[in-house]
Amino acid sequence: MASDTVVLAFDTSGPFCAAAVLINGEFAACRADDMARGQAEAIMNIIVDVLTTSGVTLQDVSHIGVGTGPGNFTGIRISVSAARGFALSLVIPAIGVNGFDATLYGQSDKAIACLPAIRDQIYFSGHGLNPQLGDRDQAAQLGRPLIDRPDPAQLVKNIARIAENADRFGRPVPMYVKPADAAPARDLPPKVLDDAG
Repeated sequence: MASDTVVLAFDTSGPFCAAAVLINGEFAACRADDMARGQAEAIMNIIVDVLTTSGVTLQDVSHIGVGTGPGNFTGIRISVSAARGFALSLVIPAIGVNGFDATLYGQSDKAIACLPAIRDQIYFSGHGLNPQLGDRDQAAQLGRPLIDRPDPAQLVKNIARIAENADRFGRPVPMYVKPADAAPARDLPPKVLDDAG
């Protein structure tokens, strides 16, 4: 397998856990499981499953492709951390692919990718546009075709294709369209008692 191009791609940026193996331009395995929670516990088993189904090992992998969001804050960090760990330990490139590029893979460069967000909003972006958070009407006002994020299996296959053809490699980083909206706890921390007292 040393001369083969073996791409392992995975994504946990939404309510799913998806992975695929692409060997010399052909998909050998793909798995996508819907899940609202538990991606951290599931992703390694799914990766092992697609590698085993493909007849390859982690050591055969020549490229990692990983979904970088936007989407679920924790889910994005799970995949990106795993990709960085694999790349570092295997000394191979990890290519981050954002959800807009993965959605628009093979589409017209005039299209706008629409990814689900919270509270009936969407993240949207396209060629020449900065990523935005808004509603579908705002995206439609741009007068360009709207393309919804494909199902997770197709999304991870698109990530694999983009990673296979990447000519620049940098450490994958999460893509956040809006800042985190978590707030510190309102309760005061507990008082630490001194043993001497």
